[in-house]
Amino acid sequence: MMNGGGMGGMGLMWIFGLLMLVGVIVLVVVLVKAFTGRSSTTGGPDHSRGASTGTGRWREILEERYARGELSIEEYRERLRTLEEGGR
Repeated sequence: MMNGGGMGGMGLMWIFGLLMLVGVIVLVVVLVKAFTGRSSTTGGPDHSRGASTGTGRWREILEERYARGELSIEEYRERLRTLEEGGR
């Protein structure tokens, strides 16, 4: 009568339990990241609040990109001039 159907239900319970455990772990990780103020893309502190403090943060980003070689001196100077003109 059972034809081995009893074990199928037991296997589904294990899978459901495992999925619930994974879901709880993901929820805890998301909540910890949300309450510690870490940025999800950089893993560091969130600098977006400091962006409104004038020329500080965008100038730092521009200097970092120039130092890494992502910008030539001409591109650096042009972008610096453009950003300074936009701030006035």
